[in-house]
Amino acid sequence: MGGGLVSIFRTLFGKPRRGTVGVMGKMLFLLTAALGAVPLAAGEALPRESPEAWPQFHRETRPWSYWWWMGSAVDRTNLVRELGRYRTAGWGGVHIIPIYGAKGWESRRIPFLSKEWMAMLRYTLSEAERLGLGVDMTTGTGWCFGGPNVTEREANARVVIRKIEKGSLAGLRPPAGVESPALICVSPSGGWTNVTALLGKGAEAVRRAPPDAQFYLVGQRFSGRRVKRAAPGGEGSMLNPIYPQAMRRYLERFTKAFAGWSGSGLRAMYHDSYEYVSDWAPDFLDQFARRRGYRLEPHLPALLGEGTKEETARVRADCRRTVSDIMVEETFPIWVRWAHERGFQTRFEAHGAPANLLDLYALADIPETEMFRNDRDPLVAKFASSAAHLTGRRLVSAETGTWLKEHFTVTLADLKALADDLFLSGVNHIIFHGTCYSPDEAGWPGWVFYASTQLNPRNPIWHDVPALAAYITRCQSILQSGEPDNELLVYWPIHDLWREGDGLVRQLTVHNAAQWFRAQPVGRAAERLWEGGWSFDYVSDRQLLACRTEGGQIRAPGAACRALLIPSCRRMPLRTLKAALDLAKTGATVIFAGALPEDVPGLAELESRRAALNRLLGGIRWEQAGRVQSARFGRGRLWLGDPEPALRAAGLRAEPMVARTGLRFIRRRFHAGRHYFIANRGREAFRGWIPLRGPAASAIWMDPMSGETGRALLRSGSAAEPRVWAQLRPGEALILRVFEKRLVRGPLWTWAEATGEPIPLRGEWHVRFLSGGPTLPAPFKADKPGSWTELGGPEAARFAGTARYALKFDAPCRDPAATWLLDLGRVAESARVRLNGKDLGTLIAPPFRLFLGRLKPRGNLLEVDVTNLAANRVRDLDRRKVPWKNFHDINFVNIDYKPFDASGWPLRDSGLLGPVRLFPARRLSGPDSESR
Repeated sequence: MGGGLVSIFRTLFGKPRRGTVGVMGKMLFLLTAALGAVPLAAGEALPRESPEAWPQFHRETRPWSYWWWMGSAVDRTNLVRELGRYRTAGWGGVHIIPIYGAKGWESRRIPFLSKEWMAMLRYTLSEAERLGLGVDMTTGTGWCFGGPNVTEREANARVVIRKIEKGSLAGLRPPAGVESPALICVSPSGGWTNVTALLGKGAEAVRRAPPDAQFYLVGQRFSGRRVKRAAPGGEGSMLNPIYPQAMRRYLERFTKAFAGWSGSGLRAMYHDSYEYVSDWAPDFLDQFARRRGYRLEPHLPALLGEGTKEETARVRADCRRTVSDIMVEETFPIWVRWAHERGFQTRFEAHGAPANLLDLYALADIPETEMFRNDRDPLVAKFASSAAHLTGRRLVSAETGTWLKEHFTVTLADLKALADDLFLSGVNHIIFHGTCYSPDEAGWPGWVFYASTQLNPRNPIWHDVPALAAYITRCQSILQSGEPDNELLVYWPIHDLWREGDGLVRQLTVHNAAQWFRAQPVGRAAERLWEGGWSFDYVSDRQLLACRTEGGQIRAPGAACRALLIPSCRRMPLRTLKAALDLAKTGATVIFAGALPEDVPGLAELESRRAALNRLLGGIRWEQAGRVQSARFGRGRLWLGDPEPALRAAGLRAEPMVARTGLRFIRRRFHAGRHYFIANRGREAFRGWIPLRGPAASAIWMDPMSGETGRALLRSGSAAEPRVWAQLRPGEALILRVFEKRLVRGPLWTWAEATGEPIPLRGEWHVRFLSGGPTLPAPFKADKPGSWTELGGPEAARFAGTARYALKFDAPCRDPAATWLLDLGRVAESARVRLNGKDLGTLIAPPFRLFLGRLKPRGNLLEVDVTNLAANRVRDLDRRKVPWKNFHDINFVNIDYKPFDASGWPLRDSGLLGPVRLFPARRLSGPDSESR
């Protein structure tokens, strides 16, 4: 929409003169802000007239949140209140998920998809639109897809395969609960017959079978997995994602509910992480034969371990590939098409599925990943961003904050660090997990969902959520603009993985990534590339087939890279290998890291495919090139050997800033250069020159926490490796905007640096409680800052909210030109700082430092509004046995899935703990010798 508005305004008013914004720009900004428009097109994402300006902010640059409707017991008055609070806090949208309800509120439940529920949805959409908020919803309740219209035949199911002795055939009936049974007669020669019609006619079956034949019963049984945390009207079995007909039938109730829907207001339909339990379907035997080119029936003995080890491995891998193909090519495209036909986009968490995750993520308009508790692997999260980059999807979302820590103990600093890890992995659309709708009359802490960070207006940390939201918004405004700028495509050799392990499926979750990714050659290669400063996207077999060579680069539908890297893999499909060699033949660089593939996957036509593989590889003439081998291949070149030497020999260069530092980055390209999001994820502060890969005529530092910008001190050096001066404390992140040809002028960015010993701030501190509960404690005075749990009495010990620490002090020296740095010491947990009535900023993460500048000689007033966590107040509720955990289903459990009880928690320090000190300081733009 934003790009369209640009075209309209240019038609009406003409192109603005360089260096001016004018009426057109102001009108465009106001209109797009009012509409919550999507960003401008990639080539227009950054105004050429404003080299230091942030891209425009809108609903999708702001963070969103999961929004659980407990029992769907929502009402118009509280919907308006809640949505208004979210918008005031800086959110851009919400994602509705109906779940189980609160006890005592049963009379206000609204059945899912009923006329009343749909009316409440429409009202929510109208209010959200009025406030400039977007809305998504799950295509169901709880998770995953399923409900009352899913029959036992369509429900997620496990395979049943049994060898039947001939003597047991007489009167044989399928076991109870087995759906779609088939009786298969298999002879040692490989012949087979479907004798299902003879079930219960054992004598006739034996008479017809060869003397040495074996009988196998195969079918499916309901796995028992029902919709998790379902809302009223959404209860029932999860559907079977391996059975496309199940998805068609499931969507029928949504088709009816959304009949006549205009598509306005609702942005996207959503599918949660894959938690089905399925490895079979009623038509799986026919699906397998159609897709793999041979019948599975004569190989049923191999699935029971009765064949050779090689046959068993190949047949099992073919089963897994078939499961993946059904999901990618049939089942989930049915849902995507259904949504698109009604004007909705789709958000999809593919992880957990027993399928090629890259292909499954790529089906969605907005692929979504997550980092859960300690499962915070950016190399796994890159599967979602890679799918988005290669298919040209603008947004990559992330479920953010799912049980990051125990309830009511998550800080804004924790959430910022998580957001930074997600940004580095390619995410640019944070969706908090999350908040419950809660009516005001429910009291404190209101309705809460057990598997979330309680990021809601009742949690005291909400007071400073706007600072976190502003930080995320600024970061995402950059990360959603332009295009991805990665050097490499890294092939994911999933066919080797599909041979490993037992069972018919292998689910690929964020929790077991150590087995399916990190322990594989591709995982080890990705780790080396990541640590070496290489930027890359993963590519699947399907996605590689869609790539072409263009100007020496490998062009996917949504991105371009300089080379394809194929990690060590033993088996590669012929079509994939041929596609890789065709890329080289037409001018691309292709690197085989470690060794060439030695075999093909699958069982059908095995020998002919092996011969074709050998012919393809046998025609390559390798030559030694230093530590690696190389071969001219058509207009391009092939490389073979250790990945990093091969990459360097191919003339490719990593981003050198990562070497021996704690710095990590992600890079995007815009019309005039490159954007870097750079985060210090190490334990030590960084102070020095950052080398950059690629040309840089000038650069701008942009601080997403404060919004300030300034020209970077840049050394040109060699044209291939300019350097910028940077100082980043642990946990800090900045954005660097690099102009490749444009020379930007203006004030230099400066860094505050202490120049002397700290000076403690002494005097009488006045502490006054501003907001929170259960009641506001009495104010108190102290000769030094400290935890209000110790200084403020019994009421303060159970208080959750915000208190102001105020101190009057004189400047430590008489020099009026002296400038100072304020260090608050320890803060529990966030702080808004004012000096002499001027707001200096909100600090949500350590180190809690601010540059003050000059002080008045006498009578300076420092005010620090500190907000703590809800932990002490919740502890008090449980110690007094106040009944606040009153929910159906799982009720409210702790991080270990045990009943939640905070009564034994120790008191948590709260407030300004200090020591509060001043440092004599100055602002520098670089090393002392070059600052000016």
